Amino acid sequence: MNERWKYQLKIGGLWGVLMIVFSILFTLKEKPLEVQLSSPNFYIRSLVYLLAGTFILGYFNWKAKKKAEENKK
Repeated sequence: MNERWKYQLKIGGLWGVLMIVFSILFTLKEKPLEVQLSSPNFYIRSLVYLLAGTFILGYFNWKAKKKAEENKK
């Protein structure tokens, strides 16, 4: 796996996991954890967070990182 994909998975995966945790915590007063985890909607939303983080956020962060590295030279 090349450096770009490792970076995208690391940044996007971290963002996705944080968004999943925050979404659980924000809806904890409305729905208990067991109800949230048993819902298929939770898993679909989690997958969307992980994919969006990896492919969208990770890609744009990678481009910004490369641009910053080029400007340092």
